[in-house]
Amino acid sequence: MTKMKTNICWVLALSCAAACQNAAPEKQQASIDADITGLTDSVVYISNLSDEERKTDTVPVVKGKFSWTGTVSDPRKVFVGTSQRYMEFYMENAPVQLKGNIDSFYYTKVSGSASQDEYMAWQKSVDDIEQAQGPLYQQLHEAKDEKVKAVLEAKIDSFRMVKRGRIKDYVRKHPQSPVSVGLIADMAMMGEFAPLDTLYRVLDPKAQQTYSGKKLGERLQVLKRSSIGETIKDFAQNDANGKTVKLSDFKGKYVFIDFWASWCGPCRAENPNVLKAYNDFKGKNFEVLGVSLDDDPAKWKKAIADDGMPWTQISDLKGYENEISSWYGIQAIPSSFLLDPNGVIIAKDLRGTMLHTKLSEILH
Repeated sequence: MTKMKTNICWVLALSCAAACQNAAPEKQQASIDADITGLTDSVVYISNLSDEERKTDTVPVVKGKFSWTGTVSDPRKVFVGTSQRYMEFYMENAPVQLKGNIDSFYYTKVSGSASQDEYMAWQKSVDDIEQAQGPLYQQLHEAKDEKVKAVLEAKIDSFRMVKRGRIKDYVRKHPQSPVSVGLIADMAMMGEFAPLDTLYRVLDPKAQQTYSGKKLGERLQVLKRSSIGETIKDFAQNDANGKTVKLSDFKGKYVFIDFWASWCGPCRAENPNVLKAYNDFKGKNFEVLGVSLDDDPAKWKKAIADDGMPWTQISDLKGYENEISSWYGIQAIPSSFLLDPNGVIIAKDLRGTMLHTKLSEILH
């Protein structure tokens, strides 16, 4: 009897061991532990942790420290915002530590995330481009002569093209990487559908099916609406006097649709350039249509007056939820479409001397 009991116990022990080996491994948790010197806010906001669209976690801060624990379905870029600053980093199911100072919050040191380490390696590989471009932007800001501006813009654009080439190489070499997904997503903030879609198709199907990969795919379908060669859909919004204006009112003319807002510093800085283009070409079957992403009518009207913009200005006063900008996925301003007389998009996001060069080509 004793021998039988011993054998039964042995069999049960072996069965238990086999079951334990075959059991699904426990899913590792993600965590964030931060220590930010000088952070006096009572809370921070962390977004893109959840697969739920637009969900943001509000996390309490105690003496500059905050922590979060949970899971993420796959590695992705997350964003941490204070009342005045923000930072971003790649997160996965691993314990991550943030250490920094509020004065340089964007450059907070991140440790514990393999995907963030990969991203930092990528950043180091393009340091030469960033260092070369920085002074050029400053020179462009200070330049007064149009020819000097054109030369500087051309140099900046050449560095931009080099960086895009390196991004393409990186994606081809790392088709499964969340960093590859993130780099394409950054480019898709503004850009043309066709080359971005081509690069998206280089990604491994597994990367495309991650949460971030699916979001990128959806973003590209929105960008497709404003592809070069697409006919823009008609829309109507009120001008500053409350009169309804339709895009179709301008049919038969070249139209520069300028998406801007009174609160957008780069937009306000670009307005004198748009004004010069308007004055130079207004008698050549050319019009400018401003679409404002404002929500305060008083501030909108004041900006129009202060910047001396004589062209038609319209808005639905819904801010970033402006219906036509939302339809075309405008995520950053200033942004623009140049339409031919049939309403076909022939150029996008023309700024500085690029706008004048393009208009000179088609309105000579």
